[in-house]
Amino acid sequence: MKRRAKTFVYGILAGFAISLGGTVFLSVEDRVVGALLFTVGLFTVCTFGFNLFTGKVCYVFERDRDYALDLPFVWLGNLCGAVLTGFLELQTRTGAALAERAAAMCAVKLGDSPLSIFILAVFCNLLIFIAVDGYAKNPHELGKYLSLFFGILTFILCGFEHCVANMYYFTVGGAWSAKAVGYLLIMTLGNAAGGVILPLLRRWKEKA
Repeated sequence: MKRRAKTFVYGILAGFAISLGGTVFLSVEDRVVGALLFTVGLFTVCTFGFNLFTGKVCYVFERDRDYALDLPFVWLGNLCGAVLTGFLELQTRTGAALAERAAAMCAVKLGDSPLSIFILAVFCNLLIFIAVDGYAKNPHELGKYLSLFFGILTFILCGFEHCVANMYYFTVGGAWSAKAVGYLLIMTLGNAAGGVILPLLRRWKEKA
């Protein structure tokens, strides 16, 4: 129980970290600059060892049953951290500007088709795996950080869907609804599917 509580709390902290990335993305006019600075979220998660669903799910087939059972707690922690961060920001002088930009983003997302959302989420987590695995395993210090920057920069500029970032955007943009919850679950499934593709291919290659 104590371990699960820690898992949940570290999930909250990861939700907060990704929300900071979302905040800076909404705060700057230049999309490239915003995407680059969004990396602060994943950099914080990787540096402090917080629990981010989109990163953790990539290794679900390489770990034990307890690891898999932790994932729902990680996801719920991410949700709490993202919602809390968004709610607090809406109480500040920057809240109105953030809400306006987030609402426009959310309208595009919720106006999309479920299949499109799923595919974009799959592509997102292919890049998230490249980022987090590169950070963890690249033998060169510079390579570790380039993995994060290139992975995050690419997925944002391509418009791919990250379920935890969208937890934050839906909150700030006042976009929560039954449809938003359904789309968030589709994004989660897409992220999970995309996250395990490269690890499974790597295992197949090693056994071949």
